[in-house]
Amino acid sequence: MWLIDSSIGRKLIMSISGVFLVLFLLFHATMNIVVIISPAGYNKICEFLGTNWYALVGTAVLAGGFVIHILYALYLTWQNMRARGTQGYAVTKNQKSVEWSSQNMFVLGLIVFGFLCLHLYNFWFHMQYAELAGVKEAFAPADGASFVQALFSNKIYCVIYIVWLCALWFHLTHGVWSALQTVGLNNKTWLPRVKVISTIISTIVVLMFMSIPVYYLLGLGSCSCC
Repeated sequence: MWLIDSSIGRKLIMSISGVFLVLFLLFHATMNIVVIISPAGYNKICEFLGTNWYALVGTAVLAGGFVIHILYALYLTWQNMRARGTQGYAVTKNQKSVEWSSQNMFVLGLIVFGFLCLHLYNFWFHMQYAELAGVKEAFAPADGASFVQALFSNKIYCVIYIVWLCALWFHLTHGVWSALQTVGLNNKTWLPRVKVISTIISTIVVLMFMSIPVYYLLGLGSCSCC
């Protein structure tokens, strides 16, 4: 099959499925940053989304694309390791023309995936899923601001979250421009622009996410959502 057998097809699948990750992160970053601007507004968002069918469908679609991205990355990595055989353990010199993030996309992806699972467990599992399953939590599902404040009162978790976001920045910076390059924006005129665009998008997403743990790490957060 062309999409699997050819290098262009494989890149196309990774690019398209990676778009779901970017959209997923953009949506959640935009929603989450509201908690430090207006805790009451954040609670309104939590209440509005809740168990609404469109929120569930949207989350499922974005998560599905992200899962495909992860599984296909694992498959391609396994294929590459099998093709290299024992040569995969040979010491090679890094090419100066190849970015560090490009050489370590799989490792960065594993870090991003691991902490994204932790993030979803701490938020989605204890909020939206808890509401769907009727599980009683320490905070009501619509009182997301109090839950966020309680979670980020743990300084260690704040630091871990920030480290994860650094890995996310490197992964996104390379991933976004690589995806745009795959769909044809790869000439001398557009490639530099694409790299700038990917850096801007990645930085905006990461800064929105990072503002939350930094805000609470500095002791600025106090829930006044009532």
